[in-house]
Amino acid sequence: MLIVARVLGEIVKKFNQPAVIGELLAGILIGPSVLGTFYPEAFNLLFFSNPRSYIAYDGMAQVGIIFLLFVAGMEVDLPMIWKQGKSALAISLSGIFFPFALGFGAAWYFFDVLSDQDSSRQLVFSLFMGVALSISALPVIAKILIDLNLIKSKVGGLIMASAMVDDILGWVLFSVILGMMDTDPDATQSVKSIAYAIGFTFIFMALVLTFVRIIINKVLPIFYKYISGSAGVITFAISMCFLGAVFTEYIGIHAIFGAFLMGIAFGDSEHFTEKSREILHLFITNIFAPLFFASIGLRVNFIENFNLIIILLVLVLSYIAKVVGVGLGAYWSGLNKNESLAISFGMNARGSMGIILGLLALEASVIDNKMFVALVVMAIVTSITSGPLMKIFLKSG
Repeated sequence: MLIVARVLGEIVKKFNQPAVIGELLAGILIGPSVLGTFYPEAFNLLFFSNPRSYIAYDGMAQVGIIFLLFVAGMEVDLPMIWKQGKSALAISLSGIFFPFALGFGAAWYFFDVLSDQDSSRQLVFSLFMGVALSISALPVIAKILIDLNLIKSKVGGLIMASAMVDDILGWVLFSVILGMMDTDPDATQSVKSIAYAIGFTFIFMALVLTFVRIIINKVLPIFYKYISGSAGVITFAISMCFLGAVFTEYIGIHAIFGAFLMGIAFGDSEHFTEKSREILHLFITNIFAPLFFASIGLRVNFIENFNLIIILLVLVLSYIAKVVGVGLGAYWSGLNKNESLAISFGMNARGSMGIILGLLALEASVIDNKMFVALVVMAIVTSITSGPLMKIFLKSG
């Protein structure tokens, strides 16, 4: 799986596309969609002849989710968010709340079309769809801006700062939704559980971004000086990543949120060197990320669960949500029409974050296989089209 995922990832990068597309394709080719359909004996031999091996592989893929969110958190630049100020806040809030409202409303109204679950799941499903349309893929957006040589421009800075706020708010919302999964059917208990989930989420976020962040910043120089330099720092970083994940899982918020916040705390430290960051990034994106994204193709038969109506509906909603939401926020912030549209398409890339979101929802039984396939297609299509559409509107401007 690792060999096929890495090879296909490198091939798609030659066409200026994110490696995640090739890594997903690896899972689809070797998984139930292609190999399982045409050569079922070979598929069963590879993945089910020794169940314990598959369990170990699945465990590695789950650890990959934790690491991916930790790396995504490291991309968040808090000083940049403060620097961009009101404009970034207006764009990000508009880019979260309009897509959330559109996604929630569409999922509620078209619940019977988009889901095969009973009506008791309608609220959670609708909330999830709101988040799925709101979130952006920070790593993919950063790569697109670097490729277009816009990362240090005014437009690039606004996109990055706004996407960072989007990611933070999006993962807070999603963590709350996952916290609702085990709520009591009684309405009063449900409201209490939601209130606890929201309260714990914000308390933990405040603690990590203040107290824990300061401690990390003070401790890092000691590790560099006395404990094996970069090796000691990387061990410390991974340990804190796991501790954050374990703690948030324990208090009823998903593990990914703890890892994401720890990533922000480490990425913001002036003592976390570029060398340590690069080692971690290379290790995770070249080993764990390919295994995780390839594992997605093993979970679902993409051919069997390909529903064109659901896919088209999700795609249309995703483009309308971000283009209108982000575009209006940018326009109200004083940018011209073409700059506003360029920013909205730049933030439309869902990429790896959209896929992770979909997988976690599938595992929690919030969505079914058909919706999961639609979300994966949406993540790929929005990531592929984001850069070219940005280019068109920036040239027109």
